[in-house]
Amino acid sequence: MCSTCGCGGSHATIDGHEHQHHTHHHAGDAHGHDDHHVGQAHGEARLVTLERDILAENDRLAAANRAHFAEAGVLALNLVSSPGSGKTTILTRTIAELSATVPLAVIEGDQQTSNDADRIRAAGAPAVQINTGKGCHLDAHMVGHACEELALPAGGVLFIENVGNLVCPADFDLGEAAKVAIVSVTEGDDKPLKYPDMFAAARLILVNKIDLLPHLDSDLETLLANARRINPAVDILTLSARSGEGMDAWFSWLKARRPRKG
Repeated sequence: MCSTCGCGGSHATIDGHEHQHHTHHHAGDAHGHDDHHVGQAHGEARLVTLERDILAENDRLAAANRAHFAEAGVLALNLVSSPGSGKTTILTRTIAELSATVPLAVIEGDQQTSNDADRIRAAGAPAVQINTGKGCHLDAHMVGHACEELALPAGGVLFIENVGNLVCPADFDLGEAAKVAIVSVTEGDDKPLKYPDMFAAARLILVNKIDLLPHLDSDLETLLANARRINPAVDILTLSARSGEGMDAWFSWLKARRPRKG
């Protein structure tokens, strides 16, 4: 079990290849009632140590991924959001617009199904699916194995679409150059305040579904102000993946940051 989030998945499936994730289960102390508080304190200390060990190992693997991406000349971006924000729609529209001129590839993270990876491939980009089972986030180990199944797009962009969750992915470095947090206006204007760690970790925030603003009570300026309150230095772009409004600014952001071959 992952001590940082409590997810209980022990297997990740990557395009049909299973990779075992070893988890640690600690038996409770078999002492009497008088030792309950001592045992509890000891258990909490072990939990903190386990969490640190998990994150330290993840950071080691993330550094290896980052070196691999740099050697390949790839801009790796970790796309994070709640479910239903429009991550995959943004990706499919990006692929349709840029794949003819910018090399692109996708690592797709979901607990189950290959639906989103199928959409990515249909849009014209190679994709590897990671199914995390009960796990609620990708980690550097999973991404490293996925890269073994995927030709990295030299001089282009590797999108890592994380599992829909704004909590645990904030703690797990995948080796990316930047986290891109996606929030839709349909989720309310206080989302950055509810999930501050994720928005603080983001290099860019994409505010999606702005075409729906006339039909909502959410206030765009309040959402932007809340994001700036959490992360004053973050880049923010507003767009609609469905209508295309604002997508050109996203494309320009990508092109300005992707590596140049040679």
